[in-house]
Amino acid sequence: MDRSVLVTGAAAGIGRATVERLLAAGCRVGAYDVDTAGLATLADDQADAVADGRLVTGRLDVTDATAWGERLAEFTAPVGGVLDVLVNNAGILSSGRFEEIPLARQRLMVDINVGGVLNGCHAAHPYLVAAPNPQVVNLCSASAIYGQAELATYSATKFAVRGLTEALDLEWADQGIRLTALWPLFVDTGMVVGMDTGTTRSLGVRLTAVDVADAVLEAIDAPRRRLGRGLHRGVGRQARAMLSASSLTPAWALRAVNARYASH
Repeated sequence: MDRSVLVTGAAAGIGRATVERLLAAGCRVGAYDVDTAGLATLADDQADAVADGRLVTGRLDVTDATAWGERLAEFTAPVGGVLDVLVNNAGILSSGRFEEIPLARQRLMVDINVGGVLNGCHAAHPYLVAAPNPQVVNLCSASAIYGQAELATYSATKFAVRGLTEALDLEWADQGIRLTALWPLFVDTGMVVGMDTGTTRSLGVRLTAVDVADAVLEAIDAPRRRLGRGLHRGVGRQARAMLSASSLTPAWALRAVNARYASH
């Protein structure tokens, strides 16, 4: 897999596991995050990849459109301004009753989870169209199947990511850019530490960061499909079953199921 791939939120969790998997698969990887200390340990762990230029790390606040342009220009310069794959992974989560989560924290979720993906897709476009088989992989969530109690704003941000992915899949099809939205349930990373909601108690936390990283590689390697097939990919047995069932389930039934999960 000889491709240049940029990953956001790469210092820890899913992003870090994805970087490690991509390097093992032979990719040249740009690993970006605001957590420079985490990036430093990643670079130490992957010293050989840094030395031979296969791993580039750098600070990137995904809410900063100017910084996106600078990091993309730097990362793609050695390969002629080409980006094969963009992985929009950076995100934050706050759980609890909507009225009890500070509004500033909820706005920050929107800025990072939605604004970061908007910025990334917009800034990366000229570099993607220069690639022979460009792709964008957006980290969505099973919380975008139906709005989740105690995850209201986080869920809303993932609905936005879903909608953007679907729209760009249509808009960019004639430019050869393939879009994929990955749909994991709860993943055992720092984002869920201390999290206690009805849904987590009902469904548990059954995925690891490596599980999602493997799904990213599978999405990148998957053959192109017509009519949008493969656009949405559930990660793990639970999410795959939910995503499949949701296409045939009326809204009132989805509401009832989610209300039951939330009541535990």
